Amino acid sequence: MRNSLFLKVYLTLIASLVVVALASAAFVRLSHDEEDRGWGARRDAFVAAMLPANAPLAETRIVVERLAAALDADIALYDAGGGLIAGAGAPVPFPTQGERSERRRGGDGKLMAIRLDDGRTAVARFAKSPFGPSRPNPLAWLALIAGVTGLVAWPVVRHLTSRLERLRHGVEAWGGGDLALRVPVEGGDEVAAVATSFNRAAGRVESLLASHRALLANASHELRSPLARLRMAADLYEAEASEERRAEIVRNLAELDELVEEILLASRLDHVGDIGEKETVDLLALVAEEGARHGIEVAGEAAPVTGNPRLLARLARNLIQNALRHGAPPVEVEVNREGGRVELSVRDHGPGVPEAERERVFEPFYRPSGRSEEAGGWGLGLALVRQIAERHGARVRQETPDGGGARFVVTFPQQG
Repeated sequence: MRNSLFLKVYLTLIASLVVVALASAAFVRLSHDEEDRGWGARRDAFVAAMLPANAPLAETRIVVERLAAALDADIALYDAGGGLIAGAGAPVPFPTQGERSERRRGGDGKLMAIRLDDGRTAVARFAKSPFGPSRPNPLAWLALIAGVTGLVAWPVVRHLTSRLERLRHGVEAWGGGDLALRVPVEGGDEVAAVATSFNRAAGRVESLLASHRALLANASHELRSPLARLRMAADLYEAEASEERRAEIVRNLAELDELVEEILLASRLDHVGDIGEKETVDLLALVAEEGARHGIEVAGEAAPVTGNPRLLARLARNLIQNALRHGAPPVEVEVNREGGRVELSVRDHGPGVPEAERERVFEPFYRPSGRSEEAGGWGLGLALVRQIAERHGARVRQETPDGGGARFVVTFPQQG
């Protein structure tokens, strides 16, 4: 039979019971021996007092007869040479040397031989114990208790290990490629906690793999347009070189480079919970620097936030580029402080975002309804904004301000 966990647990339990039974039996035996030694000393003293050596023979015989009647036993008193001094009841043979001063159970009942200090020997044979019922064998009782406990423990251990077996089979099936599999959570103990943790981890892994598959599929689709334009521009440049065609090639290469960088950053933020080195930066100054690159003035007040400066700069850059690409001028950027919180808002005056699509615009490569394939999707810009904001404990939302357009607001938690 295979060396299963069930057998290990069950045999360990049985072995522990055996050890406890043996130790208990040894303790009981030692305590009984000590008790027997104490009782034997008192018994010998009692017999010696009842049958003194200097007592007349007639008196000794009367005492022997009374003891035999009182104890319902056959009693004989022998001298040092084995001669019978007095007796009552059926004859009791003179004990051998090994039987003297001992108690033994024979076929003729319980025999007790006591050697007195003056050399005489008193022998008594009892049909039953004269001092109450005989004590049962403690080892037999402990063996019975261990056996019953072992029988009761069998279904308990089987139930516990069967849950572990089901958990193992589920993990093996999941590892074999069935990523949608979840193991059953039974009970509320440590095994159930392990199953719950596994299900949570399996869901997370499945979600990551699904997002990566979607990311790769959408990325490959988005890469086709700049690659096709790049190939056409390269062919035209080969046929007739011009500065305009060279600039087109550079533009397409920059678009490809930016897309690849965004894919790598999105993958890294998915895998790594740590955003790297943090420091306190002035969000107004950081956003103003990004706005200057695009010819946009940033309004507001100095607002320190704690985070990764490179990721915060990417967040601001993506919001500004999104407003320029998918909105319409003028683009308004503000940094404000609301109590202990800091808010960054970027507004454009374009067509805005339908209310039903306010959350979906943060999905990677989301394509708004009615937008043609040639126009492309929204890429990874806003998806990265949400990822970076969440890594900094911030929230991002989309609003439709009065006067139309779209406004994206990132709210950072209370600082300090």
